[in-house]
Amino acid sequence: MSNYRMLALDMDGTLLDSHKRVRPQTAQALQQLAQSGTAVALSTGRGLSELADYMPDLPFVRYGSLISGSLTMDFGRSQAMVTHPIPQHVVLGLLDVARQNDAMVQILTPQSSVTRQEDIDHMADVHMEIYQDMYDRTCTRTTDFHEFVLSHPNDALKVNLYHHTVEEREKTLQQLQAHPIDGVALTLARAETTSLECTLGGVSKASGLQEISRRLGFSMEQVVCVGDAANDEEALRASGCAVAMGNATPEVKRIADLVVSDNDHDGIVDVIQQLF
Repeated sequence: MSNYRMLALDMDGTLLDSHKRVRPQTAQALQQLAQSGTAVALSTGRGLSELADYMPDLPFVRYGSLISGSLTMDFGRSQAMVTHPIPQHVVLGLLDVARQNDAMVQILTPQSSVTRQEDIDHMADVHMEIYQDMYDRTCTRTTDFHEFVLSHPNDALKVNLYHHTVEEREKTLQQLQAHPIDGVALTLARAETTSLECTLGGVSKASGLQEISRRLGFSMEQVVCVGDAANDEEALRASGCAVAMGNATPEVKRIADLVVSDNDHDGIVDVIQQLF
């Protein structure tokens, strides 16, 4: 019998196939795993509004490390366990950095995803066109980010900065590393093609899973984590077993204990069959 107590799943590129769907065979295997007593959790950069399309079909998912660890959820009780907001003045500083580097901004709060309509209309410019329909349906629009931040103090849990090129993202990353806003440390994670995810220092997908496992009374050594991209690496390293999808980056595959099929060929079923 497996000693693993929880299976933690990234969403995009892992639980979701390339068409942003949960494959039926994957859903069936996860349902059976949950019924056997293993906790199934999400480990994702998405927020609640971006999960709305999926949660009715994922009743077996009890917990979530959402918004890159800034929000941990107990879905069974429909309540937040922990939130980690970014200080308001730091968010305002990130808006200035985004303007300097011509980056699209998305702010994730406990309940919403906030951006500008003009940015949604041009998401292909920052290599995010596959998400355009979701953003169009789920985002709260603002015409003035500064006004939004000032009127919603302590609501921003993550700021995503989407760039036109990888080189522009690296410039922003280096700028924030060399010159932290008012000396406040941030966790900076590369995601998607040109995205930079900004959360409070010390907050990550790994820290969110650690909060969940601690609440459930077991260690991270008893967690299997599955991912595919750079923003999964810390969670993979912190878990008892790190699994890379077949479509994962070479860097993720190098740190993995196990590599399975890709997200279009039910790689998560492989995980369950081999480890649980």
